[in-house]
Amino acid sequence: MVEGPLRKMLAGMDDRVHYALTVGQAHLPIDDRVGGRLTIRATGLMTCVACGRSVKKFFGQGFCFPCFRDAPEAAECIVRPELCRAHLGEGRDPEWERRHHDQEHVVYLAHTGGIKVGVTRSTQVPVRWIDQGAVAAVIIARTPYRQLAGLIEVELKKRFADKTNWRAMLRPVEPDMDALLHARSEAMTALAHELGAYALSGEETVSIHYPVDHFPPKVASVSLEKGPAIEGTLAAIKGQYLVWADGRVLNVRNHAGYHVEVE
Repeated sequence: MVEGPLRKMLAGMDDRVHYALTVGQAHLPIDDRVGGRLTIRATGLMTCVACGRSVKKFFGQGFCFPCFRDAPEAAECIVRPELCRAHLGEGRDPEWERRHHDQEHVVYLAHTGGIKVGVTRSTQVPVRWIDQGAVAAVIIARTPYRQLAGLIEVELKKRFADKTNWRAMLRPVEPDMDALLHARSEAMTALAHELGAYALSGEETVSIHYPVDHFPPKVASVSLEKGPAIEGTLAAIKGQYLVWADGRVLNVRNHAGYHVEVE
């Protein structure tokens, strides 16, 4: 048994995605548990993912209120990259912004059950696609810093979704490369202006395969706050979701900072 604060799962990919469950300082390979038993039990302790302070309530994804208000990891430009000011030497923590946001970013299209547009730092490919449960993705633009990628995303959100429907994603979804390439052509047309200088029409598509035994016909999100233990047969791992055979689903990323015991 391992105990400690939960963090988002680590993910990597060769012919399929490989996951490790991060609990405290431990990284537990979890792919081989698909089809077997897994128990996650909350201890009742909650600590901020940024400062480690013990809290009774989280703000955002695992932050205490002061860090939610002040930490660069919780800044508005995390979810609205068009607002980023890192390239101007500004932000909640200019040095953090320089390392994370004043860097090359990509705009991509991903097939998660539908086609969506997104932005991530280039060094986060393909991890960001995996975190969103994409079965296929393609880069459509590269920019020297985050804000420019955000402006491209704003333009493309007029045509494509920018959110993942988690219920649709947690079903058997086959990569539809034709739909993805058609969406890229549509995006290239939409970017035929000054932002088009960053557009890319020749990047290779990537298909992504997850550790799955089966997907239950119906799924229901569960919370460690409302039900302190989840146990049973693990049926699938996709995105940042653990899926049990009875249809219960735990969004691991949303439970960052919860202290758990894992068996």
